[in-house]
Amino acid sequence: MTPWERKKLEIELKTFTSKNFVAPSGCDNLEQIRFYIKELCIKIEEYQSKYGFVPTNAYSLLAQYNSRQNAMLNKEFSRTYSPL
Repeated sequence: MTPWERKKLEIELKTFTSKNFVAPSGCDNLEQIRFYIKELCIKIEEYQSKYGFVPTNAYSLLAQYNSRQNAMLNKEFSRTYSPL
């Protein structure tokens, strides 16, 4: 795969995510984040099987969603199990 083709895939992924996903910082619903994580994983698998290449920004975005999800889970856990 040429550098031009890789750049094209990076731009394609960025365009797709900006049109269809809400930024991780804008998500306030755990189910919404889980949906985006699932869709992003599907997209990563698709790129890997079809092109043998996954843009690094896909993994970066996935890490951001996972971080947001973990923060929300930690907050919920603390709220549920904190001493009275």
